[in-house]
Amino acid sequence: MDRIEEWSRELFSFDVRPFLEERIFTPGEFILREGSFPQHLYFLTQGRAKIYTTHKNGKVSLLSFPAAPDLIGDMELLEVRRGSLCVQALTRCHFWVVDSRRCLPQLREDPKFLWFLCNHVARRSARQTSTLTIQQAYPLRNQLAAFLLMASEGDRYRQRHTEAAEYLGVSYRHLLYVLAQFRQEGLIAREGGEYRILDRAALEALAAG
Repeated sequence: MDRIEEWSRELFSFDVRPFLEERIFTPGEFILREGSFPQHLYFLTQGRAKIYTTHKNGKVSLLSFPAAPDLIGDMELLEVRRGSLCVQALTRCHFWVVDSRRCLPQLREDPKFLWFLCNHVARRSARQTSTLTIQQAYPLRNQLAAFLLMASEGDRYRQRHTEAAEYLGVSYRHLLYVLAQFRQEGLIAREGGEYRILDRAALEALAAG
């Protein structure tokens, strides 16, 4: 049994392979454009992406950083959301992509897939609750360490300070202060308009609380 067949049998009761293709996105490449109407399910099997939205005033809000294994396009499939949010690859991302337009009746009647989808939505909700709890319970040092690891492209971190501060729920000044502390401690280094992670193990220890 090949890898695709094994994977598809785990998630679907029907043969999904005629509706399936593999896609690879490079860092910075758009997976979904904001406001588009995706007709596919994107199963992230390798890599990390970021999801964000742009408001009418031009302000950008970071929402989440899905990492493999994860699923993109489920909210549109469930018609919870019509227009897509912006999804962009942070690292090289590998996807199994299901053309849901062509197999929608099978998806909606497949107990194995529906169980997977319910489980996925519940786990995402639990992660969001956990993230909120950490933001309330831990100081910014711990939060920022976790954010740097989550939002980096390998050892490179390029997120805008205003967007990071909003995501973490802190002031711009407070964020810069802790970044400066990390630089003094040798955890990160500033190189031009970005940062490089120097001591991943120390950041991971901080992120763990």
